[in-house]
Amino acid sequence: MTPSTILVTWDFTDVSKYALEHAVRIARMVNNSIQIIHILDKNADELQIQVNLQSIANNCDATHGIKPGLIIKKGSIFTTISEVANNIKASMVIMGTHGMQGFQKLTGSWALKVLAGSYVPFFVVQDLPTNDYLQKIVVPINSKSENKEKLPWIIYLAKHYRSEILIFKDGHSSQHLSAKSNQNIQFLKTELDNKGIKYSIQSNNSKKSFAEASIDYAQQSGANLIAVMTSPKTGFKEYMMGISEQHIIANNHKIPVMCINPQKINN
Repeated sequence: MTPSTILVTWDFTDVSKYALEHAVRIARMVNNSIQIIHILDKNADELQIQVNLQSIANNCDATHGIKPGLIIKKGSIFTTISEVANNIKASMVIMGTHGMQGFQKLTGSWALKVLAGSYVPFFVVQDLPTNDYLQKIVVPINSKSENKEKLPWIIYLAKHYRSEILIFKDGHSSQHLSAKSNQNIQFLKTELDNKGIKYSIQSNNSKKSFAEASIDYAQQSGANLIAVMTSPKTGFKEYMMGISEQHIIANNHKIPVMCINPQKINN
């Protein structure tokens, strides 16, 4: 993967500040630049927004020695962010979310709508980075073939942060699905072995949903990131009802989540 730029979404909330702090950590390690993107509201004062964002960029430069570029766009957060990320060939988008508490309960689903259609992964955060940044990455694996598309990004982060990969296997009652999961895990094992990346494998033996069990496992193992594939087809009703990715993105433990869209659905 060619080093490029990290795109940080900005809406002047605390979670935007958290996203920028994560971006600084990653940009330093992988030698990327940072661009802050803000989508203008209808009645926004664009000149004042420009002044405010410039102040944020200057402060980041003074604090961290990295001065982000600024992108200010009119449009919809549900399409424009992904369009810009694709056009500038960003390495990733880092976005803050408020989880699923109180009136923010739909924010996890909004986050999924924002990242839909993106060729680059979204790194969704709810809090500041921890001191043991990305030392442990949970990788939930089920029977879907798209799971293999996580691998380049897992290797990308693991090589830079010397991360331990915690593979979490879905428990299937069906022998057919279990066999497919095992094939996916064998593929990951072979590639991780070839790259000399440390990993372990744990099966889901709980009666909880795979999403809930994955979150529990990440919390119990002290993981700093969960890497998931998004669902190829997700309609508005599914967003309202809450699909598995939404629960993982908005997890109560505030563990960052890397969301990767299956590339074959974007072509």
